[in-house]
Amino acid sequence: MKNLSERVIELLKKTKRVSETDLERALLAYAKEGKGKLRDVLVEMNLVTEKELVSLLGEELKIPFFNLAKYKINPEIAKMIPEKLARKHQIVPVSKIGKTLTLAMADPLDVLAIDDITLLTHEKIECVISSEKDIQEALDRLYAAESETMSDVASSISASGDEVKFLKSDEELEAHVVGGRGTEAPVVKIVDLMLREALAKRASDIHIEPFEEAMRVRYRIDGSLEKVLTIPKKQQNAVLTRLKIMSKLDITENRVPQDGRFKIRFREKEVDFRVSILPVHFGSKVVMRLLDKSAITVGLDNLGFSPEALKNLKTAITKPFGMLLITGPTGSGKSTTLYSILSQLNTPEKNIITIEDPIEYQVGGITQIQTKSEIGLDFASGLRAVLRQSPDIVMVGEIRDAETADIAVKASLTGQLVLSTLHTNDAAGAMTRLMDMHVEPFLIASSVILVAAQRLCRKICSSCKEKIDIPKEVFERMNISLNKIAPDPKTRVFYRGRGCEKCGKTGYRGRMGILETLLVDDVIRDLVVRRASSYEIKDYAVKKGMTTLRDDALKKFCQGLTTLDEIARVTSEDE
Repeated sequence: MKNLSERVIELLKKTKRVSETDLERALLAYAKEGKGKLRDVLVEMNLVTEKELVSLLGEELKIPFFNLAKYKINPEIAKMIPEKLARKHQIVPVSKIGKTLTLAMADPLDVLAIDDITLLTHEKIECVISSEKDIQEALDRLYAAESETMSDVASSISASGDEVKFLKSDEELEAHVVGGRGTEAPVVKIVDLMLREALAKRASDIHIEPFEEAMRVRYRIDGSLEKVLTIPKKQQNAVLTRLKIMSKLDITENRVPQDGRFKIRFREKEVDFRVSILPVHFGSKVVMRLLDKSAITVGLDNLGFSPEALKNLKTAITKPFGMLLITGPTGSGKSTTLYSILSQLNTPEKNIITIEDPIEYQVGGITQIQTKSEIGLDFASGLRAVLRQSPDIVMVGEIRDAETADIAVKASLTGQLVLSTLHTNDAAGAMTRLMDMHVEPFLIASSVILVAAQRLCRKICSSCKEKIDIPKEVFERMNISLNKIAPDPKTRVFYRGRGCEKCGKTGYRGRMGILETLLVDDVIRDLVVRRASSYEIKDYAVKKGMTTLRDDALKKFCQGLTTLDEIARVTSEDE
């Protein structure tokens, strides 16, 4: 009997969903990796999404597809299979009718798993197919009650009378904790669970802040900070020492800032934590950035960009040389967009080199350089060295100074595609920022092919989405023309998130990109050479049909994807 990987190969060849060349690349990468699953490689290379693959497999194998994300499983049925066995075989018991037990499986051809469950339950087994991601999340929900939670650990730490407060949501999204923790020190447990809880709740950052009487822990979820835990002051040094040991930092140094990183395994994937420790008045403040590699393999098509913006981006990255700039404030998703572009361009025929500070994600097949200012390796000197390595594509983490800007612009004119970021409010502002860095206007006009200004906007939670009426006065106060954004009154249906357990009562779950793409044409080149202001450049681009950040956000509002409050938060009236 053929295994699932062989079936996947046959299916993709039969449906021609993936080209022969791409399939060969995936098989080569799979063989080189020597571990994992072929379908994971296909998804990571953006050749197919997990749900597409699962749906295709279900049709081919004549096994029903089951959407676990939308199904509430009976805990009594779940108890029929021990957690360890369910996680080992990636299965979820979904129903029992008479003597028939139905299992949701990521690999319904796994006869060993089916035999194990048959021997254990003495039931007739039927299978449905689900995505591995949905199965992992369902297992976490099902067995959360059996796992040690942050509340339990907090209680053990406060046994001496110190108060530890854990602010729980109605539905705790506890990460699975591997057995054998009973002998660990409470501080080890709480740090471990703090990290896993953050991952389960999709946090992008963890903030640990010392105050006079306690330590506060907050997660940044979808761009907003949420308090989750208060730790007694007496545990402050122990928590800090634990994090320093994990990050391979000097535990005796408390006077100067320190930076480090560590890695953990969560839901069968490795996640990097970038750690920054800063001495403050009541101790040391710790901020940890969570870097999930799967975020950079989602592909440009899945970042929430409009069709127009996607078309412009894809046109720009097919150019053999020139400069593509992504602009926006810190936390606007610039790095994710750049890494998604690099993933799309990453083929064996291309020599891709990046210069970063720091390296946020490690990408196979790409040469990545970490700047080291203490030895004189900055963006400018690194870029000079890179250009002697015959690169096809160069990514510079950020253009911070005149020297880097000048070298990057000249590199883009000598046969390289250069990708980088700038801190400007809009796309047109990138042109004048480069001029302010003393780059000659004629060089800017000749090199820059596209500038994309970006923001991240929270999405309305699909589980508690509801229609609402918005008074005309609200639109007038925000200077928004209803006739412009929704000319047909019949289409004026607006939404909000009521707030539920899945979104932590916020009404929002997940984020999407808001993008303004400025394609450089002959008129814009002429404006740049004449040192026109950013207002003149933007005015021309808008008249030519460019969608501004504000307009892109309003379109998503009209599509029922976000709210006016979010638009006001992430964009200004003149953007």
